[in-house]
Amino acid sequence: MTYALPPLNALRAFEAAARHLSFKLAAHELHVTPAAVGQQVKALEARLGVQLFERLHKQLILTAAGQAYLPGISEGFRHIAEATSQLKPAGAVRLQLGVHGGFDLRRLELEKFRNTHAEIGLRVLHPAGLHELVEGKVDLLIARGLGHHPGYRCDRIDEGSGVGDWLIAPEGTADCLEVVSFRDWLSGLAAEKPLASGRPRLVGIRR
Repeated sequence: MTYALPPLNALRAFEAAARHLSFKLAAHELHVTPAAVGQQVKALEARLGVQLFERLHKQLILTAAGQAYLPGISEGFRHIAEATSQLKPAGAVRLQLGVHGGFDLRRLELEKFRNTHAEIGLRVLHPAGLHELVEGKVDLLIARGLGHHPGYRCDRIDEGSGVGDWLIAPEGTADCLEVVSFRDWLSGLAAEKPLASGRPRLVGIRR
């Protein structure tokens, strides 16, 4: 069966811009320029022959056509992501964790995680920063002081109101099984000994 599909990059630009109602935030998520997102959306509108957004002064609004189109496109991307996550090639590394240089890896009890999650091939890049996450070198990142980053889910893993350590994952993959398993692992460590100093503890989410 042949599928009549618009270019994938144009669909990604539309879906991200529609979720954020912002070309700027969509560009940040997709690691391109706002102008590139705008051009992709404009090309998609020309191909479809319909207007998807109302471009007002400092405001982006979905048209009726855009509102009708968005759920199906988002659902399609979700199905693609789920199908991809189900692939389990032999010997594949399933999860690449980046950790900032000042973090003590002993806090994570990684060997216990590997023993209880044999289906996940966990690798750790230490040190690592946001640059590695943006480039796709790691799937999620423990970073220092990144409590808010557009296009990413940010969970604080220690208590307090200071800079703190955060678990950062792209919003598009933040709910994938492997990422959720590691996030739950951190929550479990906190529940096991919530008052122990040095233990990671998930205490909040920012997007």
